[in-house]
Amino acid sequence: MTILFGTDGVRGRANEHVTAELALSLARATAARLVPSGGRVIIGRDTRLSGPMLEGAMAAGFASAGVDVLLAGIIPTPAISFLIKDERADLGAVISASHNEPDDNGIKFFDRNGMKLTVEEEDAIEQVLADLPSRASHVGSISPLQAAGTRYAAFLTGTIESDDIDLSGLTIIVDCAYGATGAIAPHVLRHFNARVVEMHASPVGDRINRDCGSTHLEALREAVLTQHADLGIAFDGDGDRVLLISPCGETIDGDRMMGIVALHMHQKGTLNPAIVVATVMSNMGLEHALARSGINMLRTPVGDRHVAQAMLAHEAHLGGEQSGHIIFSDHSPTGDGILTAIKLLEISHESGAPLHHLAGEIPLYPQARADVTVMEPVELVTDPRVVSAIKRAEERLGTDGRLVVRPSGTQPVIRVLVEALDEKLCNDVCTQIASVIEQAR
Repeated sequence: MTILFGTDGVRGRANEHVTAELALSLARATAARLVPSGGRVIIGRDTRLSGPMLEGAMAAGFASAGVDVLLAGIIPTPAISFLIKDERADLGAVISASHNEPDDNGIKFFDRNGMKLTVEEEDAIEQVLADLPSRASHVGSISPLQAAGTRYAAFLTGTIESDDIDLSGLTIIVDCAYGATGAIAPHVLRHFNARVVEMHASPVGDRINRDCGSTHLEALREAVLTQHADLGIAFDGDGDRVLLISPCGETIDGDRMMGIVALHMHQKGTLNPAIVVATVMSNMGLEHALARSGINMLRTPVGDRHVAQAMLAHEAHLGGEQSGHIIFSDHSPTGDGILTAIKLLEISHESGAPLHHLAGEIPLYPQARADVTVMEPVELVTDPRVVSAIKRAEERLGTDGRLVVRPSGTQPVIRVLVEALDEKLCNDVCTQIASVIEQAR
């Protein structure tokens, strides 16, 4: 990996790219740059089989740098953001490859404010990796963090502001992707008296995200339809994103979720300033729906870290990604799938309308996507053949369409997104661009 950190931390094949040696060295380098000697770090992980190996190596690396380590065990990524502040720790680390397949793993860090590290901080860590400092004169402690999941669940239920919220009579099917939300999400929903049907909720690390969760909605959609459920909720492996399935099987994505929340907050007068931060991948339909209500949408590069930093700079209360990373800055500085789900259910309760009806107020433009596997995605997007094809495609789309071609920050692929009022044009352009990339690779 020529550049260690990608869009969302370090990620790659476990025991091949993301090794125990790398985890130990990363911990030592991160401690040298960001954690004072005698400081404290919280480590959490998802259910992957490689998780305990990397957890042990990271704990050893931090301890050898004189840092005390608290192990939160299997827990959603956003819980670490909360626990850092609750424990007044100096840093948090999560061992997870998010929505990736079971054989991958990754490492991402959160600062003392619970925010993901900046690009500059990650660059500084990489520089230290080239020349690691000497080990500390004293060894830090390693111990379990008591009641981590219980404390996080209590925080989540405490974000609900409606005194009379009662989900009795609602059947909600929850797909936990065999990941980190399995022990917490169903419990939180039952706290509000919903009838919860669990799917893929056991911690089976060799099946995490495989044909389930927010990246594979087919099983949840079928369950919602056959069981006549009121809502389906799908998390990814580490619980920082969520997608919803309506009673008729329609997907409610991150754009529509942001639209529902933004319009509700604007109506209540709590979206001040009237700004929503989204990425270049968000649908133009969301942008236009917000504009009709006087809400401005700011776009950032892909990655909830960029969204969070823009929200901080503009004092925005809401932001997120189409993929289901939604940030409620009044409650958390990072994307949180469980928090998003329960806040949307609260909005549904307050408005007296089911979520799929509210989602219908956000009409979306047709979109076409393609992921093309390539060896060097960053270099290939600047290939003259690809650049020329992009220019021709943008001319075809005109002002009623949009094209995004970008290298993935987490996988060796180039991602293509085309958006247009004309669905056939949308599909044609996407196919054309993908074909040119395949020929150029």
